[in-house]
Amino acid sequence: MANTTKKITLATARDIPFDKLSLSQANVRRIKAGISVEELAESIARRGLIQSLHVRPLLDEAGAETGRYEVPAGGRRFRALELLVRQKRLPKTAPVPCIVSEASSPNFNS
Repeated sequence: MANTTKKITLATARDIPFDKLSLSQANVRRIKAGISVEELAESIARRGLIQSLHVRPLLDEAGAETGRYEVPAGGRRFRALELLVRQKRLPKTAPVPCIVSEASSPNFNS
């Protein structure tokens, strides 16, 4: 009897410099929920980023990767990191743990 169970693989985080990230226009959350971006920034400054950002490569007109990434999921965390960079509490080239999805992938698992 053949084993038909599909193997589940978990994506590993990859460090990407903050200045290579930009917030996607497709970022879904429009309503602020929970703690403020300022409070989240303070939490990240104290404890570090607990949950990786989900990103996908930005492509040029020819479909080649540009070396930059958009953040379609994790906008509040991105804005909190951005605030820390503006406050000069985090270098703009600080490595950010990111889960990289395919450029054409519109969906992200929560």
